[in-house]
Amino acid sequence: MKISRRKTLTAGLSLAIVGIAGTMGLAACGQKEESKPASAASAAPASVAAVPAAPEPLKVGFIYVGPVGDAGWTFAHDVGRKAVEAKYGDKVKTTFVENVPESAADAERVIRDLATQGNKVIFGTTFGYMEAMLKVAKDFPDVKFEHATGYKTADNMAQYDVRTYEGAYLAGIAAGKMSKSGKLGVVASIPIPEVLRNINSFTLGARSVNPKATTKVVWVNKWFDPGKEREAATTLIGQGVDVLMQNTDSAAVVQTAEEKGVYAFGWDSDMSKFGAKAHLAASVIDWGVYYTKRVGEALDGKWKSDTTWWGLKENMIDLKNFNASLSDDVKKLIADKRQGVIDGTGPIWKGPIKDNTGKEVLGKDAVADDKFLHDVKFYVEGVEGKVPG
Repeated sequence: MKISRRKTLTAGLSLAIVGIAGTMGLAACGQKEESKPASAASAAPASVAAVPAAPEPLKVGFIYVGPVGDAGWTFAHDVGRKAVEAKYGDKVKTTFVENVPESAADAERVIRDLATQGNKVIFGTTFGYMEAMLKVAKDFPDVKFEHATGYKTADNMAQYDVRTYEGAYLAGIAAGKMSKSGKLGVVASIPIPEVLRNINSFTLGARSVNPKATTKVVWVNKWFDPGKEREAATTLIGQGVDVLMQNTDSAAVVQTAEEKGVYAFGWDSDMSKFGAKAHLAASVIDWGVYYTKRVGEALDGKWKSDTTWWGLKENMIDLKNFNASLSDDVKKLIADKRQGVIDGTGPIWKGPIKDNTGKEVLGKDAVADDKFLHDVKFYVEGVEGKVPG
């Protein structure tokens, strides 16, 4: 039986009143009565069954490289955080820190603060947090650390990623079908394998339906910078590009495409509200698939350090929110290609594939494994220019 603070006070007050009344009655009669054991009916309970204290909620922290906003990479991660809250309720308590730079000092300070504040699971949601998280993990062996998109792990630090290149490939198919000029463009963030995979997969998708399609790339060297993203999109459109993809975090590319009368894709989340006519589709990440699983494992005492790379097959990414301008034939083609990726009958990276200098990087009928994909440092045939650095 649960006894509230209010009920306990009321019971105490009633006993006090009874005691006062009895004392007053004895005084009035001038008699002294020997104390007697209280009857079972009038005595307060000798003991109350102890109510087990509710376990403290598991504290889970998230570190974001950009603002949560209402679209893009960080927004998608925060949707995943909310999925954790929705699934586990008062068993968890989540918190997040946004706009944390990827500099070692800033990242370490925030990660260390979250660990010191009692967070037992901490998710660092961008590549640049890897070294700082690895350093802090050594000092907090009882905390479970999770790092997105990197490649280093420890006994108490796992690594996770999403196969964004699968969404980029499907977007490329739509782009190849919808482009009138055959000129596609990508507003790119930082030249690491993750981003190069996406540019290349987008181009492979486009050239699977339009072998003459080409892709131009403008690098902004930041994940989130709406001004630079807008400027890059404008530059590409000025070069004749009529379909844009991005590997950046804001909706500036879609907004610019809407203003300039070309097509674009939402990236990481649906961005159709920023350009209803321009928005062909969105490559949407569902981080909640991973976050709910890992937090559940922590709650059950089953969490272990691991590496995870999920995509279409695990429902962690998909191309969604199609524009009405996409015909049923194009949508069916995308659906068929999607299923081929899932069941392995239509792998994206299957040879022969050449880089844009003509060198064969994948032989005929060879299928790229994860090691190959993680080491991509080149442009495939059809992408113009050279990889920076």
